[in-house]
Amino acid sequence: MEEYTAVITGATRGIGRAVARTFATEGAHVVAAGRDADALSSLASDLADASGGVTTQRADVRDEFDVEFLMETAARVNGDIDCVVANAGVYHGTPGETPLTEASYAAFDDHLRTNARGVFSTIREALPHLASDARILVTSGSVAREYTPGYGSYAISKAAAEALVQGFAAELDQPVGIVDPGAVETALSDTGRSPETVAPMFYWAATDCPAEAVDGKIVGLGDWKRATR
Repeated sequence: MEEYTAVITGATRGIGRAVARTFATEGAHVVAAGRDADALSSLASDLADASGGVTTQRADVRDEFDVEFLMETAARVNGDIDCVVANAGVYHGTPGETPLTEASYAAFDDHLRTNARGVFSTIREALPHLASDARILVTSGSVAREYTPGYGSYAISKAAAEALVQGFAAELDQPVGIVDPGAVETALSDTGRSPETVAPMFYWAATDCPAEAVDGKIVGLGDWKRATR
């Protein structure tokens, strides 16, 4: 993994933090982004002894200029970016208790700005810096494809993010795919597997999973388990 650079958004907690740790432990230099400067400092301390190293950069994926600077920072580490994990996301309200019929305009707008437009800006601003064999991974879940009552505009924003994956996959030479780790216990959900148990799945999707199984596809928990058992 020498000179391998992975950019991870939403890296200060939950899935993003666990994925950052996994990549850094495997020898990748992680460029970790988030909105909370204190949490980024904590992450940097946590990964200080990892073999790959870490660079932290405060960035809000809703701001394309923040993301542009993030990708420029990542490109200065080792040159081209080898992997982008677009993981930043928000959920306004209690998961499962935010029906679309009661959604506020503010929550609707911010779900779309963060969870969909944020994916667009993350991929769009990475393009000038991608290695020819880079991979782009977007975190998502079944709620994007199988609408469950109570998930409102969050589910719609994730569906939009998955549509973006399909669009970029059709237009880019590099593989762009969705990683669906199933139910994970995070700030967005209090049930499911721990982030640490699914983080290696992202590393596998970025490295050992066949490119054709990633590009425009959904890489699920079952795919990973069958390939690595």
